[in-house]
Amino acid sequence: MKSRLKSIVFLSVAALYCAAPFAVQAADGKQAPATQKKQKAPPLPGAGTGGTTPHATTNGIIGANRATGSMVTVTYGRPFLKHPRTGEVRKVWGGLVKWDKADRLGADEATTVLLQHSITVGATSIPAGAYTLYIIPSETGVSKLAFSKNLSRWGVPVDESNDLVRVELKKDALSETVEQLTIVVENGPPESLTGVLKIKWEQTQFSLPFAVKK
Repeated sequence: MKSRLKSIVFLSVAALYCAAPFAVQAADGKQAPATQKKQKAPPLPGAGTGGTTPHATTNGIIGANRATGSMVTVTYGRPFLKHPRTGEVRKVWGGLVKWDKADRLGADEATTVLLQHSITVGATSIPAGAYTLYIIPSETGVSKLAFSKNLSRWGVPVDESNDLVRVELKKDALSETVEQLTIVVENGPPESLTGVLKIKWEQTQFSLPFAVKK
């Protein structure tokens, strides 16, 4: 009987001794996630990297509907009048954006336009496809919008060596202040397959009437 009792005690101690390392490992396993630094997720492909500037994609259907008409899509960074860090209200046209100088028309990555079908601006034809857009605003002369073949690039410095075309913009004063750069594509009479691309910021609007070729 005593021999049997000794055997039971010995086996119990041995079991506890063998289980100890596993208990420590389990405890360590529970503590490890708390001591590890959380990895920052990488940015999404194509996402804006400016941090303080929102990015947007806007599009317009030209014509009665998507089946019979066409789509124009613009992707761009949307800076504010106020400086993102100081809160200072900036002068845009003639200040932040120089007159008669090429400007990226936005922030961070270059502004792009996707034409589902060819368009005409006056007598100028622009084939379907993707282009970088930049603006050359003028206070007293002719303001222009450039369609560049150089894609997938940062917005500055502006590349003026790969222009497909430069077309004239109409400049108008706005009665209300637009706090954030805004680009819109507006549909004309559905049966005409015409539209207008409008660029609004501060108290100025630049517009580009165009027609879709199908």
